[in-house]
Amino acid sequence: MELQPVLEGPRLRLRPLKAADFDALYAAASDPLIWEQHPAPNRHERRVFEEFFDRALKSRGALAVVDKTTNVIIGTSRYYDLESRDSVCIGFTFLTRPYWGGSYNRELKFVMLDHAFSAVRRVLFHVGPLNLRSRRALEKIGAKLVGRLERTKPDGSPDPTVVYELQRP
Repeated sequence: MELQPVLEGPRLRLRPLKAADFDALYAAASDPLIWEQHPAPNRHERRVFEEFFDRALKSRGALAVVDKTTNVIIGTSRYYDLESRDSVCIGFTFLTRPYWGGSYNRELKFVMLDHAFSAVRRVLFHVGPLNLRSRRALEKIGAKLVGRLERTKPDGSPDPTVVYELQRP
């Protein structure tokens, strides 16, 4: 499965994230409300975002989300943890607030899911248990809560995560 494809929806273009996208993506990520329910609520701070961005580039699965009308980067998402033909994860997703609450996240997810299901039988999503916005968005597209992971952050603190799943139709 190609982890950094170019994907098109009616209003969104997803393309491989590149180093030159830092300023545009940081501008999109600098709103503290985006991260309010996130396990890393300070990701709007430049030094914290720089670490996120560097990990995204190194992942070789990160995508820039571009509004096709304005050609502006409005967020990012990522494929990761590809398990041969069984599963892949989609996550590390955020969109700027003007794109919340409507159909943009749905479009983003369905474009990514369509690509993923051409190669794997299921897609997993890892979400912070208190990130109710993301959990509701996943439930709206039919994802089912299937488990919980007890992970550890790089600083050694606990990083509890809930796992949602969608299976290929």
